[in-house]
Amino acid sequence: MERHFELELEKLNKRILKMGTLVYEQVHNSLEALLTGNLEQAQQVVGLDNKVDKLDVKIDKLCQRIFALTQPVATDLRLIMSALKMNNDLERLGDLAVNISTKIEGVSEYREILTDLHVDELANMADLIVKDVVNILHTRNTAFVKDIFTSANAIEAKVQAISSRILEEMMHKTEVIVVATNLMIILTQIDRIAGYSTNIAESIVFIVDGKMIKHKNPFKESREVLPDSLEEA
Repeated sequence: MERHFELELEKLNKRILKMGTLVYEQVHNSLEALLTGNLEQAQQVVGLDNKVDKLDVKIDKLCQRIFALTQPVATDLRLIMSALKMNNDLERLGDLAVNISTKIEGVSEYREILTDLHVDELANMADLIVKDVVNILHTRNTAFVKDIFTSANAIEAKVQAISSRILEEMMHKTEVIVVATNLMIILTQIDRIAGYSTNIAESIVFIVDGKMIKHKNPFKESREVLPDSLEEA
């Protein structure tokens, strides 16, 4: 029984890491497609979502099976509890990448506006934060968790600054309302990417150190994630 339990935990670890890799691929490709206007690449992000959803279900079922057939304690219990939460957060990251991809066609002919608003810089920051958090998921090195929260706060500030510029443009140039609306939705998705990244970082700290830093993390300002019902603008 003990050997079986160890094998199940190893399988769980592998599936979470695979989920992280798949979701980072989605996020990276969606942000790259945003900057290049590559609609085929954007569609590939949408196509990958089915694979992510299937893995999401497998991880949930595996966690349920481990709970049902064993009595995990201490470190193992933290791992299983955190795996459930990280799996959900990773799946939501994938959904955000899909949301961005579905809006790319509406802004693909306005790439000079993206550059002028520094959306390219923001996209690179979002790509890096997900890459970093997936790396920490692999290494379990919590020394770099502070960097995740620092990056998330920087992304939030940049999103607010760009949003303010867009709203100002919308007031003076009615012809940009459609593209501006799509951009505002994309910015919201990028901000939430940062939020879910910090959630995963919190879970990794809980696994490694047994500490719950939610709501009291000294590196974290306001990173509230909205309920799913409010995801779509």
